[in-house]
Amino acid sequence: MLSIDLSGKRAFVAGVADDGGFGFAIAKALATAGASVCVGTWPPALGIFEALLRRGKLDASLAMPDGSKFEFEKIYPLDAEYDSLEDAPPEVREQKRYRDRGDFTIEGVARQLREDFGDSCLDIVVHSLANGPEVTRPLMQTSRGGYLAAHGASAYSFVSLAQRLEPLMRPRGALLALSYLASQGVVADYGGGMASAKAALETDARMLAFEMGRQAGHRVNVISAGPYASRAASAIGFIHKMIKYYEMNAPLADALQAEEVGNAAAFLCSPLASGITGTVLYVDKGFHAMAAPADVAHVVDRLSGD
Repeated sequence: MLSIDLSGKRAFVAGVADDGGFGFAIAKALATAGASVCVGTWPPALGIFEALLRRGKLDASLAMPDGSKFEFEKIYPLDAEYDSLEDAPPEVREQKRYRDRGDFTIEGVARQLREDFGDSCLDIVVHSLANGPEVTRPLMQTSRGGYLAAHGASAYSFVSLAQRLEPLMRPRGALLALSYLASQGVVADYGGGMASAKAALETDARMLAFEMGRQAGHRVNVISAGPYASRAASAIGFIHKMIKYYEMNAPLADALQAEEVGNAAAFLCSPLASGITGTVLYVDKGFHAMAAPADVAHVVDRLSGD
């Protein structure tokens, strides 16, 4: 039987702060396939995440198919807006949720991974990070600062992770990022520079696929996922309308499940996908294939009398 086997592999998933998003689903899928999983969590959310784990509030989500409990190998504080501690302004470093967390930057995570597991300790790196401080603003109302912040947190952070974690990766590793269809077409309410940040993320992934593939045989891919009501996405405000629109118009009418993205990620990070790199895989119930909304055809039929 052909199966996904990640036994003996170690993954680092950046962007897990609860059990409700794609990052968690990917981490759990990788663990189900046999990998040990470390995660990076935004410092302001880390205390709550640790408390939920400690109190057993996430136990139902942590249940594995074999009856065991999914446990993170390590949880690291990570604010991927900063490459090194020197880049973080004093007002950030001195905040209550940051000051006792040590080096919470990408460089700090790389250093801690090396200290905990030694050199050549990683096989899989997953970027499940996105932030746009002005995402609810139309592009015409987006400031330069908001635009650049969206790109730094949502696109360049993947490049920075690749730069700093590649020295820790064993040959023929896998890197994966999460995108969204707004990189290719207009999603009217997805503003603040986030659409172009996702486009940059996909372009960077292709460049990294070439550079890292030639250097060490690493593969770099992207999953473009459909809308899903994670806590972070729900804060934007229009996610439920997008979900309903996809259900009305996608070839597969049922709502996207986080586990479906997790399963696709486990495949792309596994030896079964050894020939796939530089690719954007759409996990969106086929919505990306539609040139026009499905309900348009019904409207045309009614107007024509057919």
